[in-house]
This record gives sequence, structure tokens and C-alpha cells, in this order.
Amino acid sequence: MATDFAFRKKAMKELPTSTGVYILCDLDEVPIYVGQSKDGIRSRVSRHLTSARSDIIANLQIDVWEIAYVWAYPIADVQDITPTENRLYHHFNKKSKLMNGTVPRTPEKAPIPKASVKVQVMSDKEIAERKTPEQRLPRQANHYAQIVGHFLAVKNSTQIAGAMDAHFQRLNKYHSLLVKSAVSYSDDGAES
Repeated sequence: MATDFAFRKKAMKELPTSTGVYILCDLDEVPIYVGQSKDGIRSRVSRHLTSARSDIIANLQIDVWEIAYVWAYPIADVQDITPTENRLYHHFNKKSKLMNGTVPRTPEKAPIPKASVKVQVMSDKEIAERKTPEQRLPRQANHYAQIVGHFLAVKNSTQIAGAMDAHFQRLNKYHSLLVKSAVSYSDDGAES
């Protein structure tokens, strides 16, 4: 199942080039990563989707195969970017653990802004093909194994441990869905 790069390229043009905060969402439109960009949301998201980030840990934290939606929060005043990112991180991390690894400080109470732009960066066909537990569980297991290997062999840190925890929760979810899909046969449990 190949990535539809033509679809993605066209969709990416809908993202703002301004500074601000963005959220990467999975195939179910569940936030998995909250980030900020002071050089333009579109270019930063593009680096995520091509795994062109310079930091290997950042590339391990997120499985770009899962990113189907991007929410953008353009912010004109650079001083407002980090507080907004912190609020969004803490809001969404309570609902489903994020892959960020680094936990931003707890923000002051303020309303949670709504995304001004929501873009689907993966075609409906790709989303449908990838959403099955048969596709997601092996992919998630492999990604989890890679990040655990990095944690054990390269860098034992709370940042990587946080990302590992988020990946493990997703792995458990996909495992449960796959197990629920098991078919019962009349000879299950019978002695051979």
C-alpha cells in the first residue's frame, strides 16, 4: 500500500506558512503529537511527514505511516506560541498519550483554542486500508521495538520513555482489536 504523494502534496498547500502550533493526528483523527513552528507550520509538518527532522529521537517518536490529519493554529505573536503549545499538549495528552516525549510545563488556565485549519493529508482510500488491526498492530509492534531498542542501546531518557509509553498504549489498543476479531472454529479447544 503505497503513499499517495500527489494527494499529500496538494493537501499540504492548505496548511498555513505562518508561525504557530500544529497537531499531528492519526488515522482515527486522534492527536498523537503537538508541536510548534517559528519558521512556518507547513514546512515543519512537511519535515515530519518525510522524516527529514535532524533529531533521530524525533524521527523515532512518531510513525509517519499513521499521520492522516494535521490541525493548525497560526499565531502571529511568537511569544504566544509556547503557551499555546503547552495548553494543547496538556489538554490532548489527558485524552490519549502523546508521542512528544518531553512534557511541557503545566500552563496557566486559559481556554483551549480551536484549530483554524484542519487538513486531511492522506486519501480516504489509504486511511481505510491502513486502519485495520491487521495492518496497524504489526506496524506498531515494529515501531515500539525500534524505540525500545534505542532506549536500551543509545539513550535511556525520560523523553524516550514517555514516547515508549504512548506507543505501548497504542500497541495494546491494536492488540485488543485484533484479538476481538478472532474467529471461532468448531474444533477450537478440541484435543488432537
